[in-house]
Parts: sequence; C-alpha cells; structure tokens
Amino acid sequence: MITRKVILWSVVVAMGGFLFGFDTAVISGAEQAIQKYWMLSDLQHGFTISIALIGTVTGAFLGRIPADMLGRKKALLIIAFIFLFSSLGTALATNWYIFIALRFIGGLGVGASSVIAPIYISEISPAAARGRLVVLFQFNIVFGILISYFSNYLIGQNFQDSWRYMLGVQVVPSLLFLILLKLVPESPRWLLLRQNRYEEARQILQVINPQGFEQELEVIIATNKEDAKDPDGGDIFAKRYRFPAMLAILFAFFNQVSGINAIIYYAPRIFEMTGLGKSASLLSTAGIGLVNFTFTMIAIRFIDSIGRKKLMLIGSFGLILTLGLVSYSFYSKSFSGFYVTFYLMGFIAFFAFSQGAVIWVFISEIFPNQVRAKGQTLGSFTHWLLAALIAFSFPYFAERLGGGNTFLFFTVMMVLQLLFVWKLMPETKGKSLEQLEQSIIGH
Repeated sequence: MITRKVILWSVVVAMGGFLFGFDTAVISGAEQAIQKYWMLSDLQHGFTISIALIGTVTGAFLGRIPADMLGRKKALLIIAFIFLFSSLGTALATNWYIFIALRFIGGLGVGASSVIAPIYISEISPAAARGRLVVLFQFNIVFGILISYFSNYLIGQNFQDSWRYMLGVQVVPSLLFLILLKLVPESPRWLLLRQNRYEEARQILQVINPQGFEQELEVIIATNKEDAKDPDGGDIFAKRYRFPAMLAILFAFFNQVSGINAIIYYAPRIFEMTGLGKSASLLSTAGIGLVNFTFTMIAIRFIDSIGRKKLMLIGSFGLILTLGLVSYSFYSKSFSGFYVTFYLMGFIAFFAFSQGAVIWVFISEIFPNQVRAKGQTLGSFTHWLLAALIAFSFPYFAERLGGGNTFLFFTVMMVLQLLFVWKLMPETKGKSLEQLEQSIIGH
C-alpha cells in the first residue's frame, strides 16, 4: 500500500527528471540552426552540443555535496532555480560564449538531479513499491524528451528564430517545479543520518509506512550506528563498497555505450543521413520520443514484479538485435522505406524497457545510507562523462567511420552488457534499503 502523500512527493521530485529529459533532448531540434546562427565549425558545433553534458558531468560529481550538507530538499530547490535561469538565458543569448556558459549551467542541473532525485525517492519509498516510484524519475525523463520533440516540431513549423522558442519554453515547467517542491518534506533517512532529528524523521516515516514505521525507524538507526563503527565507512572506495561501486560504474558504462545519447541528441541528423527530409526527420524523432515514453510506462508495470535483472536480460537481447540491424542497413545502404526508423524505434523500446527504467533505481538501491549520495554520484558521474564523450565525438566518428561501423561498435558493447547482467548483476526487488546493504555488502 502506497500512501497518497508518498505518491505526491515522488511525482513532484520526479519533475526533476522531466526537466532533465527536456533539457537533454530539446537541443536536437535546435542544433543545426544554432550551428548556422554562429557559423560554427564541426568541432565548435560538437563542443556547443556537448557543453551541457560537460556541465552534467560536473553537476553529477558535485551533486552529493548539497545533498549531504544541506539536505535532499534544499538541493532540489537549487536545481529548480538552475533550470529556470539557464532556460531563460539560452533563449535570449546573442553571444556564443554566453550561450555555452548558460548551457553548461543547465547541465549542472541535469547532473545534480540525476544524483539527488533518485536518492530522495528511494529513501521515502516502501520496499515493495520502490522500483516503480523511483522509475517515475526515468518516466519523467522520457516524458520530457517526448514533449521536447513535439514542442520542437510544432515550434519549428510556426516561428522564425524557432530555436530560441524551443529552448525558452522550458521556463514554464522549471517554475512549476520550483513552486511544487514546497509540498515535499525532507528525507527521513537524511534527517536521522546527518541531523539526528529523530521526531521529525519519525513523523515522516509514519506517513510513508503507517503500519511498520516504528520497526523501520529502529532498523535505520541500528544500521546507521553499525556503519558509524567502521572508520572507512564514509569512503566510497573502501574495500567493503568495492562490489556496489563496480556495479554502479559498469551499469552506467553500458548505459552510454549503447549509443542512447548519440541517438537522442542527433536523431534528426541520423534520419537525414538515411535520406529523409528535414520535416520527416523531426517527425520521426518525435516518434522515437513516443516509443520511449510508452515502453517506460510498460517497464513501470513490471519492474517490481519480475524484477530489475530480468528486464535487463530481455533488453540486452533486443538492443543487440536492433543495433545490429541499423548497422547492417548502413553497410548495405538499405535506406528504402522507413526501415532504419523502425529499427531505431525498436532500439528505444528495448532500452526504455531495460536500461532506461532500471539504471536510476538500481544505483540508488545498492549503496548503504552512509554513502548513498557518494555512490549515486559515482554512477551518475560515470554515466555523464561517457555521455559527454560520445555526444562530442559522434558527429566526427559518424562522418569518418560511417554509420555501419559506428552502430556495430554499439552492438558489440551490448553483447558485453548481456554477459555483465547474466554473471554479475544481483536482483534488488522487494527488499528494504537496509536489507540490501546486508545482502550486497554484509558486515
């Protein structure tokens, strides 16, 4: 049983995911116009697109600091303000250097939200529903991507200097997020671990788990005391955290070497490489957003019942198949009809059902309370560092190596992911965060 307040808190915090997704994907409709507006070279253009990801890497690396020092809620308020400021600024910028600085600032918000929002939701969720509540963050990421694609399509048809409107419309959800965060309480686990605010934490846990909050409170306190005895307990690279740290790094690595961000950022360009016109390319890109949204909704239904590992196994097989077909199409120049569009939609469907839905849930679960923010930072930092490198280099390698070789690389990486999931990934469904600490780390 999930109380209505817990659902409300999770939905509000997951709006950080909507802004994350919107900010990440909105550039796809504007990137070619931006290149023409400032007459950018290929390297300058790659830097302009990837600067937000450089900001995201930085935000992911630094996000744990306000999350641990100020609390999860105050950190989320800072993120909401960052999104508001950067979206307004990029829409109005007339200087390239100011534009890239503002895109970098927006990236800070994306990176920090990928650390703090999943942590917050995992810390307020009942064990039996944690998967589908945390995956609301990913759901809102893909919802943000979907809305940005349709927004780009509609604005591109109706406005001059449309790229400014594409970027500026994000002001509206940013302001709404800032206002709604007033309804959200602080994480009870942070209150106990960092502040010793027992009574406040107790009241919030009573809302979360009306029947068993007293027992849950005792377990959290006992676990925190046990962890505090370890002199290396706060060091994410201590020996006892080696296994979850490895899991977080590898999970984030495989997420990005699937090619997901290259496809999201450069979808219109990929479709034009196959011979589609500009309007058809934008519409096909919107179709990808819709598939992403739909299959994330399906994953929400199954993530707590069949579990994280089975979703990943199914998804890995599908990603190998669809990426292999895209690679073959480029090798054979088989671009008649919409085959590449269908293959890429299939790729997005399998990714959304597996990696997309599982990553933020899984990384937020596998670390103890004492280092959860650091562990989430480790996974997010790895994820976004690779995303920045791939987004920066994709136009170069796609041009020099061709689509066939580029997508073949992504295919091979997904074969390695399948082996990782099969041999190393533990199942985390249905267990409390403290139970997972015992099973993954032990004492």
